[in-house]
Amino acid sequence: MAWQKSSGGSSSLLPWLGIALAVILLDQFTKTLILGYFQLGDSRTVTSFFNVVRVHNTGAAFSFLAGAAGWQRWFFVGLGVAAAIFIVWMLRSHGGQRLFAWALALILGGALGNVVDRLLHGHVIDFIQLHYGGWYFPSFNIADSAITIGAALLILDELLRVRRS
Repeated sequence: MAWQKSSGGSSSLLPWLGIALAVILLDQFTKTLILGYFQLGDSRTVTSFFNVVRVHNTGAAFSFLAGAAGWQRWFFVGLGVAAAIFIVWMLRSHGGQRLFAWALALILGGALGNVVDRLLHGHVIDFIQLHYGGWYFPSFNIADSAITIGAALLILDELLRVRRS
């Protein structure tokens, strides 16, 4: 069965690729809504700590390299594709390790969601803005959230593995 430990192969890979695809589709759907209803720089208050905004990020997390001359678009596309290849290879080898595979599938979907943005638009569309008082966390999107949750699951998986041994 695909959800049990296995020696690898495409049958154990398919559920994880499905999760990654769901992340990509949700990410792109939400970004399409933002592009359709918000102009660049628009902001709508949802709660006292949450806004929906439209921001274009040519860099990476926290706008890293956003001020570069344009080469960073292709660098981050290449990095995302390389990460995707590595993650698929890892999923083929470890698809039966559920928590680990969930983490990888979320990271894969998030990475490819942002690669799609870079290829289509030349930048990543961010729209979730959290704030408190005068402090604003950098805007992010569904793909970024999936990557962050996946990274947290990787840490949890490792902590549980160490605890078991």
